[in-house]
Order: sequence, then C-alpha cells, then structure tokens
Amino acid sequence: MIHIPDFAHATTIQIVFCVLAFITVITAFLAIFSRTPIHSALYLVICFFSIAGHYLLLNAQFLAIVHIIVYSGAIMILFLFTLMLMNLNKQNEVHKPRITRLGAIVSFCLICIVLILVFINSKPIEGEYIATGEDFQSIKVLGNVLLNEYMVPFEFASILLLIAMIGVVLLSKKEKTDK
Repeated sequence: MIHIPDFAHATTIQIVFCVLAFITVITAFLAIFSRTPIHSALYLVICFFSIAGHYLLLNAQFLAIVHIIVYSGAIMILFLFTLMLMNLNKQNEVHKPRITRLGAIVSFCLICIVLILVFINSKPIEGEYIATGEDFQSIKVLGNVLLNEYMVPFEFASILLLIAMIGVVLLSKKEKTDK
C-alpha cells in the first residue's frame, strides 16, 4: 500500500525537498524535450543547481559546492562551446523511426519500474556509521583528512592540474606573424 504524505504536518526540510525535487524533475524533462540545444543546456544548469540543493539538504556542503563548480561551471561551459562550434540550430534533423521511439519508451518504463522497486524495498542505514556520531560529510573533516593523511597525493594532483592548465594556455596561444 502506498503511503501519501500529509503536507499539513510536513517539516520545512520536507517542503524544501519536495520543491527541489519538483524543480529537478521538471527541468530534467525540459532539458530532454526542448527543441533548441541552448535551452536544453540552460535547463540542465537549473537541474544541476537543484541537485546541489539536495546535497545541501543531506549535509554534504563540500559535495554541493564541487557539484556546482564542476558540473554547472566547467562541464556546461564546455557543452555550450561545443554547441556553438557545431552550430546545431539547423532544422535539418533526421526524424527517428517509430520503432526507435518505442524502444526508448519501453526502456524508460522498465528503468522506472526497477528504480521504484529498489526504493520500495530499500531499508535505512544502520550500524557503525550512525553509532559513532561523526559527521563524515563536513568540510572540516574532509579538510583534515586531505591535508593530514593524503597531503602528498593532494599536492601532486594540484601540480598536475597546474601543468595541464599551463599546457592548454601555451597550446591555444596563437603565434604572431611578422608583417
């Protein structure tokens, strides 16, 4: 039997979750069904920000900030540059056959059924993680782990990213021609 929540007794966090979930689902569908690629990219950015709001509700501040920086920032900018370079606004798109559309709809419905069954049969987490009471999602704990236990690999990663950034700048720099 499906239990429908009573919104009269809902907490603020539950209301915020429902609003974020509504925004996430609507913008995801708009990103898929939008006719122009630029509008799809903008709807996807809004969807990414609402997912970051879900991370904040789960007390995962670092993950929310990294999600905004990496997905909404870097990846979407690369996606928009690719769209602009490919010039996909042309209306000469080939229509897909009906069997392909039917296959996509059937696959989508099967995935939805599997996800619903997984959520219905899932159980809450119990055990040693809850018993210790330590917050593994906080930025303070993550900073202590990164800068104490994993200091050397963290510094190697930063040097590697700096070298890659310098390489990209040098490769993209145009040579001046003498006139």
